Amino acid sequence: MKFFPTFVLLALASSCAFASDPSPLQDFCVAVNDPNSAVVVNGKFCKDPKLAMADDFFFTKFRYPGNTSNQLGSKVTTAFVDQFPGLNTLGIAMARLDFAPYGLNPPHIHPRGTEMLAVMEGTLHVGFVTSNQLNNTLFTKVLTKGDVFVFPQGLIHFQLNIGQTNALAFAFLSSQNPGLITIANSVFASKPPINVDVLAKAFQVDNKLINYLQEQNWFDNH
Repeated sequence: MKFFPTFVLLALASSCAFASDPSPLQDFCVAVNDPNSAVVVNGKFCKDPKLAMADDFFFTKFRYPGNTSNQLGSKVTTAFVDQFPGLNTLGIAMARLDFAPYGLNPPHIHPRGTEMLAVMEGTLHVGFVTSNQLNNTLFTKVLTKGDVFVFPQGLIHFQLNIGQTNALAFAFLSSQNPGLITIANSVFASKPPINVDVLAKAFQVDNKLINYLQEQNWFDNH
């Protein structure tokens, strides 16, 4: 049984090594929706690599500003694998974030990816909150043009334009499909709705306030 501690250590090391997107075993795997194309890799079918074209690795939706005429005053244009098939198996994604003055990208989580944000124009107040293990500590910073900030994987974070002009930022994420959980939408606009008593007790507020929040039209800026 002397080998057992070594086996446990190797198992733990292996689980850590595969905690993010796995390394690809081919040059690329352009995602397609045709089940006859090939095998499934990372949740997507792969186009025959012999049929791949330059356009599979080309994305144009960042050319123009997103429409920020909404209640949040922001628009996030994503280049995840669903919008950019050439990213499949490559372990990376990107997003363009446009903000009207005082626009907000509300508190949210990327369960499968770390995010690095680079500000191109404007002034953003950004931050993330640590887990319960670290006492839900808030880390915040004011970013201006050229500044970069990182949001660790799975932690609640946000971006707020505190300037009187439009702001623009680009986000780089460590997964082809980092996922998105917008906190308010998930808690107050789930389908079916979460039991009012559960939320009232969790937030320690009156049931009427929970009813009011669940009745709101929660907007998704993605």
